[in-house]
Amino acid sequence: MRYFPVFLDLSNKAVLVVGGGEVACRKIEALMRAGAHITVVSPHITPQLQAWVEQDRCQWIQNFYSSKFISADYVQVWATTDNPDLNHQVFRDAKSAGVLVNVVDDQPYCDFITPSMIERGRIQLAISSGGASPVLIRNIRETLESVLPQNLALLADFGASKRNSIKDHLTTVDQRRKFWELFFAQTAVKNATSREALEKQYCAALEQPMDERGEVTWIECGRDVELLSLKALRYMQQAELVLFCDSCDHEFVNLCRRDAEREPFSHPGQLSERLASAKQAQQRVVILIPSARQEYVLLQGQEKVLKQGSEG
Repeated sequence: MRYFPVFLDLSNKAVLVVGGGEVACRKIEALMRAGAHITVVSPHITPQLQAWVEQDRCQWIQNFYSSKFISADYVQVWATTDNPDLNHQVFRDAKSAGVLVNVVDDQPYCDFITPSMIERGRIQLAISSGGASPVLIRNIRETLESVLPQNLALLADFGASKRNSIKDHLTTVDQRRKFWELFFAQTAVKNATSREALEKQYCAALEQPMDERGEVTWIECGRDVELLSLKALRYMQQAELVLFCDSCDHEFVNLCRRDAEREPFSHPGQLSERLASAKQAQQRVVILIPSARQEYVLLQGQEKVLKQGSEG
């Protein structure tokens, strides 16, 4: 992984943009949405930038760039001019000041890069190839845009509005996580188009007793991670504990819930002891094992076993 993905809070943070053309305009528009305090250094700016300056949405220093404009007060510096030598000077000045810098379309001179974004209100999806294939990323974005529901912003806003009040009904983090998993999985919730509809489902869900029983699901892993069933992926995302045979490909493990406990095992005896304690704690467990291995049959008993699909 070349770049560590992170969402940076720029609200009320100072950002410097060197350049006043169309490229700068695109970057500044996104920075304004993030709430940054933007200063533009350029002898000339586009009409759109001029309009934003007149609306006090950003500040304009009408001058040619010089090193004096860089200071540690900025959390980011963007070099967006069509002059590579000038952009590289901005890069060196920012590095000397210890400020993160991005020279647009010049990856070796970037401390960070910006991904392709999908936005549904509070929901943000970032997609990146590390600068390797922008066309491929655009295709992926178009695919995701076509399948993601338009009411994600509504769902996110509703969930955010209940973050405090739900604690009066469900006292533990684990209870609240399970509740939201079940709530957002409901068809009526997925199809909701109003807050009133969500409120109705929410009140009904709170009246239902919480099922806190543990569950064990065995998932066979073959050579191709793409042959996992959607059902298997759902259990992998809901697991509190992931036990995986050390011979399983880590691509399978990485598809499991990120905050789940993950523990490897090398033989059935080691697994048996750990599984017994997980069952006693009533955890939701996923066990990843290689395909067609008979030594685990006795441990499986009557528990759910999901096999991997086959290629036709």
